[in-house]
Amino acid sequence: MTTPARSPDPELAKSVPPPGARFVARQPILTKDGKVFGYALLFRDGAESYFCTADREAASRSTLDSSLLMGLDVLCNGRRAFVNCTRDMLLKDYVTLLPSSQTVVEILESVAPDDLVMAACQRLKEAGYMIALDDFGVDDARESLTDIADILKVDVRRTSPEQRAAMVKRYGPWRCRLLAEKVETREEFVAAQKAGFLYFQGYFFRRPEILKAQDIAGNRLNYVRMLQAVSQPELDPREIENAIKGEAALCYRLLRYMNSAVFGFANEIHSVRHALSMLGEREVRRWVRLVVTLAAGQEKSSELVLSALVRARFCELLSPKVQHGDSDLFLLGLLSLMDAILEIPMAEVLDKVPIDLETKAVLLGGGSRLRPVYQLVLAQESGDWQRSAELGRSLNLIETDIADLHWQAMQWARQVSSE
Repeated sequence: MTTPARSPDPELAKSVPPPGARFVARQPILTKDGKVFGYALLFRDGAESYFCTADREAASRSTLDSSLLMGLDVLCNGRRAFVNCTRDMLLKDYVTLLPSSQTVVEILESVAPDDLVMAACQRLKEAGYMIALDDFGVDDARESLTDIADILKVDVRRTSPEQRAAMVKRYGPWRCRLLAEKVETREEFVAAQKAGFLYFQGYFFRRPEILKAQDIAGNRLNYVRMLQAVSQPELDPREIENAIKGEAALCYRLLRYMNSAVFGFANEIHSVRHALSMLGEREVRRWVRLVVTLAAGQEKSSELVLSALVRARFCELLSPKVQHGDSDLFLLGLLSLMDAILEIPMAEVLDKVPIDLETKAVLLGGGSRLRPVYQLVLAQESGDWQRSAELGRSLNLIETDIADLHWQAMQWARQVSSE
């Protein structure tokens, strides 16, 4: 099927990337206990398609094409992918190009549930795909599809608590699992949990609740101390060695890392001291920050840790292309979610880790010359393509370069977190 040609806005023509460029963001879908169940995928082929979002067919085909090109294993880290499907994609079985074990077919609210659509959904169910109804509401025209659907996605911004309670009562877990969309605060998350929703999508997990007078657990205090040690202008090798030796998981990761094929040393490295001497000062700083983040987040949502790693690597890849003075952009990205990972306020994290004033200011929400860089990271992560393009231009960055660096950061984060 071909789409009628459109004349691009002449003002945008210069920023339209070449064919083959891929822009991707994803939003996690969490279970009641904060584990990642899957990801809603957000794609864009370039600047023009952002301004032509009315073409749902083109957007859905772009999602499918990009999923095949990039691979669901990297995009979703082994979790399920929620992929928007139009009527045309359903009837032509395009979505069956993706593996049934990893794909949730998300039927848009614009799809009328006629006999052909019902038959297509039945085929997908028999093939092992899960079916979700997007933006399901009161008196929804797709009511007849609820007997086939596995998940109903309900927008908490467009429904009242009474309406949501009625839907939970009517459909409930015995017919469909209900997913709360647009959940943006901790309070909304808790309310949706109590109402009977099983899955949750939104930005609430990015905004950790304020924890009052809570002490840091012993092992987490060690993580903060290690971050502090590698943030000093002068490294104290003995201090770092002793800190790592005090955490069995860190010792294991360090020795495994140093004996991996990445280095290819002729002789095995058996001691922490030997490993640190072989790494060198710059890599010691980088490695300790990385493994502390992984270790500190073991009992948290894996999405938090993965996001912190993507942010850190993305910032690091941007550093040769933007003005940042003496600030360590890798550290900026890594610390940006450390409050949520350690479950302490950001101000307390930064009180314990000596960092430059520019980084500290931007992480506390203040003015800083690093602010545009940090805002670009957040825009790219959330799929706010227009904002990402605007910030990129202000930083003299090419839009396709931004997308490529973010994709590299996602791949890197997945590799290091699976070590």
